[in-house]
This record gives sequence, C-alpha cells and structure tokens, in this order.
Amino acid sequence: MENVKRVPYGVSNFVEVVEQNQYYVDKTMYLPLLEQQPSNLFFIRPRRFGKSIFLSMLRAYYDIAHKDKFEARFGKLWIGQHPTPLQGTFQVVSLDFSRASGGSGSLAENFNRYCGMAMDLFGRIYESFYFPGFAQKMEEQPDFVSKLNYLNFHAAETGAHLYLIIDEYDNFTNVVLNEQGNEIYHALTHASGFYREIFKKFKGMFERIFMTGVSPVTLDDLTSGFNIGWNISTDYQFNMMLGFSETDVREMFLYYKEAGQLPADTDIDAMIAEIKPWYDNYCFAEESLTRDPKMFNCDMVLYYLRNYMNLGKSPKEMIDPNTRTDYNKMKKLIQLDRLDGDRKGVLRRITEEGEIVTNLTITFPAAEIANPEIFPSLLFYYGMLTITATRGQRVVLSIPNNNVRKQYYDFLLEEYQDKRYINLNNLTDLFDGMAYDGHWRETFEFIAHAYKENSSVRSMIEGERNIQGFFTAYLSTNAYYLTAPEVELNHGYCDMFLMPDLLRYDVKHSYILELKYLSSKDFEAKAEAQWQDAVEQIHRYAEGTRVRQLIKDTQLHCIVMQFRGWELARLEEV
Repeated sequence: MENVKRVPYGVSNFVEVVEQNQYYVDKTMYLPLLEQQPSNLFFIRPRRFGKSIFLSMLRAYYDIAHKDKFEARFGKLWIGQHPTPLQGTFQVVSLDFSRASGGSGSLAENFNRYCGMAMDLFGRIYESFYFPGFAQKMEEQPDFVSKLNYLNFHAAETGAHLYLIIDEYDNFTNVVLNEQGNEIYHALTHASGFYREIFKKFKGMFERIFMTGVSPVTLDDLTSGFNIGWNISTDYQFNMMLGFSETDVREMFLYYKEAGQLPADTDIDAMIAEIKPWYDNYCFAEESLTRDPKMFNCDMVLYYLRNYMNLGKSPKEMIDPNTRTDYNKMKKLIQLDRLDGDRKGVLRRITEEGEIVTNLTITFPAAEIANPEIFPSLLFYYGMLTITATRGQRVVLSIPNNNVRKQYYDFLLEEYQDKRYINLNNLTDLFDGMAYDGHWRETFEFIAHAYKENSSVRSMIEGERNIQGFFTAYLSTNAYYLTAPEVELNHGYCDMFLMPDLLRYDVKHSYILELKYLSSKDFEAKAEAQWQDAVEQIHRYAEGTRVRQLIKDTQLHCIVMQFRGWELARLEEV
C-alpha cells in the first residue's frame, strides 16, 4: 500500500504536491474548457481559494520543458486520460506580482528587478530551444522591457509558442493603493505609467495569457492599454474551478479515515455538517445558483482537516489564525480613504441583515472604490459576500458563512472600540457566567451601559438597528456561542440567537434575545404594547422545533430588552 498522502496545507506548488505524495483535488478537467475560451483570460477569486496551485498546475501541463514528465505528474488525474493537443507545447513566462512590490528601490525599480529575474530564469530554462548563449544574452538586457523585446524577436524567429501566466496581477497595484495612495496608483496605470506600458507589451506577444487576482480594480484601469483580456470570473462554466465541492471534501475526509489518519469512529457526515456553516456557501455566478453545489474555501477545509488529524477532534478555533494577515490586507484596501458614512452604512446593513440587493459590477476603476454603489461588488470579489439569489435584474449578495460573518463583526467592533474603549476581558468573565451559570443579566446590562455611554456610536444611526449592531459586535467576541442576528425561527426572525457551541464547550445555557426601541417621546404611550408584542414573538420563536434541535439539552432563556432612546428601560426573562 502506498504511503498516506500528506495534507497540502499552505502548499501552492502543484509539482511539489504530486511528486511529494500530497493530496490533490483534481481540477484538470477544466483545461479543455479553458482552451475553448478567448486566448487572454482574467480570473478573479478571493484569497486562499487555490489560485496559485491551479496556475502551477497550468504551467506544469503546458510547459514544453516538462513534456516528458506528463505521465508521472498527470497520469492519475482526469487530464491524464484526456490530454489536449496543446499539452507540452508552450514556453511559459510565469510571474507572481505579489513578489514584485518589495525591495529598497522605487516602485518601478522593484518591479523591474523581480520581472527581470523571472526573464533570466526563462532564458536558462529554454536556452536549448534557441541557441547557445541565449540565456547570457537575456541576462545582459538592461531591463524587463528590453528582455521582453529580446524574447519577442527570437521567439518569432524560431516559431516558439509563448504562454504568459500571472498570479496576483493586482497585488502590486493594491499595495500601491494601500501604501502610496490613489495619485501614484493613477500614475502607474494611466497614460504612460510603467505598469500600463508593460501590459501593452504583453498584447500580441503571447499566444495565450492567464491572469488571476483578488479584485477587478486594476483590470478596469488597464484594459484601455490591454484591451484583449476576457474576464471569466462570473462565468458559470468556471464557478467550481477553484474551491472544493462537498463531494471533494467528503472524498478527502473518507480517504484519511480509511487510511487510519482519522479516528475509526469518525462521522464524516458530522464533520461536514460542522464545517458547512463556517467555510461553505460560495457561489460566483448567477447562473450557477440552480445548477451547481456551493463551494468551500479550500484552505479553511485543509486547516480543519490537519487539526482534526492531530487532535482527533475539530480545532478549538474554526477560523485559521493565519488568515488574519489576509483580513488586514483586505481591511486596508476597503478603508483606503477612510470609510465614509455611506460605506459604513453599507457595512452595518450587511452585518445586521446578512445580505444586500445590488447590481453586481464586473469591473470598476480604483477611483470608484469609494462609491457606495460599487462597494458591495468589491466585497463580493474579496469573498465577503456571495451570490445567494436574484431579485429582478439585481442579485442578492449575502454573507457566505460564519468565518466571514466574524470579520464583519470585527469591523463593527473596531469602530466601536475606537470611539470608546470597552474592557473586553471584563466582558469575557461575564460570558463565562452566562454560559455555565445562567447569569445573563450582568452581561446584557454591561453592554447596554456601554451603549449608553458611547454617544458617538449612538449618533451614527438612531433606533433598533443601531442597538442591534452594537450588541452583535460585542456578543460576537464570546467563544461559547455563535452569535446569529435575524435568524429565522418558527416563521419569524428573532433579533439575536446565541446558539451554544456544544462541540467545543459544555455550555449549560442558551439565549434568544429581542431588542426593542422607542424614542423618548413615544415611550410612555407605546411601551406596554410593544413589550407584549415582544413577549409573544419570543415565545413563538422558542417553541420552534429548530430551536430545540440547536440548543439540545441547554436551558433556553428568552430575554427581552426595551430601550427608551439610548437608555435601557426594561430587561426581563419572559
């Protein structure tokens, strides 16, 4: 029996995966379909969705220098039984622009240095297809553009077929946007900016081009200089090209169970049920809503599996801590010029309601990032929203899972903490009492008092939504519950359901929370009727069979909080 395949967590090199006996989820069946598309393709996906390993596979398949290794690398994969005529026919220029922004020089110098090194490597790999000394002559060319011109001339002379693969084509310019600002970005990507000029050189030189990134911002700014690219990001044919389907995940988990790497009594169905709310539910094409299963974030699945194999149970933290860097990068780009009121409102609305109805913008220039109408589309490309339905000509974009929902809560929390600091350690102590002893009053009064004292938060938006956002942000910091606003329970939507995380903690108590708001002038006249409505609502929610399934043996507390303006007027368990 062959050695058990290693879990390729954090590995983006296809050759390394297949040659070092690591598990590979086959995506090679998309190669013939890609060949049927226009020759120059753009493909946008969120971070940690498998873009780099896919490009690495692409290169290994088409690279003429590795043609003799096709059977060893691809023989057991789909394409091994269905090779295309283009297999092993290209000389490949492979660039990763995430590596082009570092260094001590200027932006142009750093970019030129990295790309020049890539061209020198090309010269050494493919010298045998040209003439002795080809690599040396390539190294002697003074800059990246000169090296491209040198290659272009001799490739035409020898009839070579060239394939350009660019990973993270937008990373370099996103760094510029983050660190240098929009003016410098504009200078790079418009008029005679060096980045735009480079893309002009690509046009007509390469027989095929494939580029990936995480946002379409740079794409829109470059298309006037590089106007032959075909964007397949929202094409239903490629909806499942990256990420894992449930079938992929099930087969992987079963493989490791049968190989003895998971406990013999492991319930695969239970594992998948556990990760679905955290990593699943991505859809990137409107037409795929009714034809494709939803997709999992592949890196998150590998993180979970690696931990389960080590511990014999799921990880204590369902969110991979290594993604914190990705979150900070995304946050910086979203907040480029500081979030204005309109975009803050969009974030709050999505956080509180879980969705937004909007037009999905395919590409947009950097100058439009601050446009609140464009903002949901930007969140979609970052994986912060996903397509869940249509409404007329527009789409419904929703928070895909708990992993992403936690990031929205963190946005709100950071904003509130900036306005007025709240001691989260004290709050954590109160959560212990809630979870194990049923001491809920202290927690809710603590958060209500913080809201009352936080005048800058109260001034943002008045009313029930404002209060709910504040409570959601702070309740989400607890580890014992999945904090879910606007959950459908028994034909209605409760304000907040604190669902116990019984897989990790022996929680004894669970909670449904109703938050009610009246202005000071309306309170005396309407308070009692509003209270009675809230009691009836929460009792109806509690009677639902779904609630009983989710809380299991914990004691359920139905809590109603009623606010007079910004002040808590009544708090009771009903």
